[in-house]
Amino acid sequence: MLPGESPSFADYLRRVAPETLPGAAGGNFPAVHGTTIVAARYRDGVVMAGDRRATLGSAIAMRDIEKVFGADDRTIIGVAGVAGIAVELVRLFQVELEHFEKVEGLQLSFDGKANRLGALLRGNMAQAMQGLVVLPLFVGWDERAGRGRMFSYDSTGGRYEEQEYCSVGSGSAFARGALKKLHDPSVDERTAVLGLLQALYDAADDDSATSGLDLTRGIFPLVMRASAEGVARWDEAGVRELAEAIIAARAGRPDGPRGAAL
Repeated sequence: MLPGESPSFADYLRRVAPETLPGAAGGNFPAVHGTTIVAARYRDGVVMAGDRRATLGSAIAMRDIEKVFGADDRTIIGVAGVAGIAVELVRLFQVELEHFEKVEGLQLSFDGKANRLGALLRGNMAQAMQGLVVLPLFVGWDERAGRGRMFSYDSTGGRYEEQEYCSVGSGSAFARGALKKLHDPSVDERTAVLGLLQALYDAADDDSATSGLDLTRGIFPLVMRASAEGVARWDEAGVRELAEAIIAARAGRPDGPRGAAL
């Protein structure tokens, strides 16, 4: 890297190969969309869950797409919107963080990471104006603050810190309504994840673009947590156990619980 140059890998690509950046092709055409992502703080960190459905217009394009990713060893990113651009943006963001650490010899601060993600979204704004919108949630463990933190974004790259819980995607309003009743920041990780799965169940109940808990196919939301111990992905068996408990409880109370417990 030459003196005075930005340590950003995205800035480097913008100079030498702009066609490789997410959304560079532009255009206004049918695109596969990913849907609902939810996140919430709990007593030891933050958890995130994403449904697995992607739609193409009114049709289901994929039933098992992944929309929640580890950004690095302390942070998680979940994406809703145009799936192709979203996945490209996640990969670029992951490289951005790794590239900065190699060039500078240290990790970006949590706020620095959140700012870099906003800058990548601003780079896609022309495509967003054509309908190719990507909306992420960014969460993780902030070592300096000693707690889990969460940021939501708009299509221009504006970032907004969420204090307790947040959601994004087509079913976000329904999921947020459920979390408003279910969320308790003092609970343990398992109970927090249970609340997120309840919220996704409620979102799927009212939003056709959001998938629920598919016991028949064995397709369940993807769940990750970030804490002082780092980032970890829940295994399928753990998610299945909670999904089965939720569905069994909903048989007697279809509208769900009034608190985080079943």
